[in-house]
Amino acid sequence: MKADVRFDFLVDKENNTITIKREFAAKRQLVWDCHTKSELLDQWFAPRPLTTKTRFMDFSEGGHWHYAMVEPNGQEYWGRMDYQTIQPIDNYTSLDGFCDDTGALNPELPRSKWHVSFSDVATHTLVETVVSYTSSEALQQVIQMGLKEGLTSTLERLDELLLTLN
Repeated sequence: MKADVRFDFLVDKENNTITIKREFAAKRQLVWDCHTKSELLDQWFAPRPLTTKTRFMDFSEGGHWHYAMVEPNGQEYWGRMDYQTIQPIDNYTSLDGFCDDTGALNPELPRSKWHVSFSDVATHTLVETVVSYTSSEALQQVIQMGLKEGLTSTLERLDELLLTLN
């Protein structure tokens, strides 16, 4: 049975941000590891029924993660997360964008800045992610692409993974 955990998805159209607050029934170090190690990200970082595969990962300031979300039929959707700042088990900032299989960013699709913070809440970990876009059009585009629904499914997969790792 899934723990009763907090999930907030707050859209701020005035500031072109989305704030996601999500609690996980696990210790902060483990939740941090699931966000920062490719072998763990590959097990949860895609909405069902997609899977994730890492082409390259260097989780360090100035490093990046190049990955694909893969449909059951083999169709790949490539992404790139460029890490800017890292404060281990507390927070990191990054730039997220759509790209091709070589890692070249797609200028037709929105790029966003992520600020991801990890904090203890009793026996759980709260992850707060603030995603900032450069325009209201970019914000609206990702909402229309199904960001909330995709994230809901993706974070449920992290819940399931954490149960196997706890």
